Amino acid sequence: MICTIIHFLVFINLLHSKRRYTTISDLMINEQIRDKEVRVIGEDGQQLGIMPVKEALALAEEAGVDLVKIAPGAQPPVCRIIDYGKFKYEQTRKEKEAKKKQKTIEIKEIRMSPNIDTNDLNTKIAAARKFLSKGDRVKVTLRFRGREMAHMQNSKYILDDFAESLSDIATVDKAPKVEGRTMTMFLSEKRG
Repeated sequence: MICTIIHFLVFINLLHSKRRYTTISDLMINEQIRDKEVRVIGEDGQQLGIMPVKEALALAEEAGVDLVKIAPGAQPPVCRIIDYGKFKYEQTRKEKEAKKKQKTIEIKEIRMSPNIDTNDLNTKIAAARKFLSKGDRVKVTLRFRGREMAHMQNSKYILDDFAESLSDIATVDKAPKVEGRTMTMFLSEKRG
């Protein structure tokens, strides 16, 4: 009970204090930095040199911002005098921007049975062509039921024909492979 009260009082004290003492990420801020000496970079990016942590903290407090350890592995560790809130905001904004520019490749699945008709096969090929043109990978699955299981290898030509009809825009990533009651093949868009 006493320990809980002490933790609560410390927490309230931290909330009401002017300086920041918490870490949102793995970066150390202000009094969390326990090194004797650090290399300090100023607000505008110029090198201020190697100095004791107390001196660097004084410079940061004088400027009204935080001292943030940005390179803990360096000898001596590198700290920067910046507004931590603004720094964290800029970092998350850059990460979001990079995430927007990333293209996530989805795997679309096309299922068929071994006794598929020619027109149905052409419809499936058209769907696969559409998926591949959007940049997605295509997983072509041939499902077997009952007596069809006895003639699995004889149906491999369906997947081969499927890949051949898309050879102008697609390459076979993984050749047809039997997995239980299915035979699967992966196609992806040709690069280049």
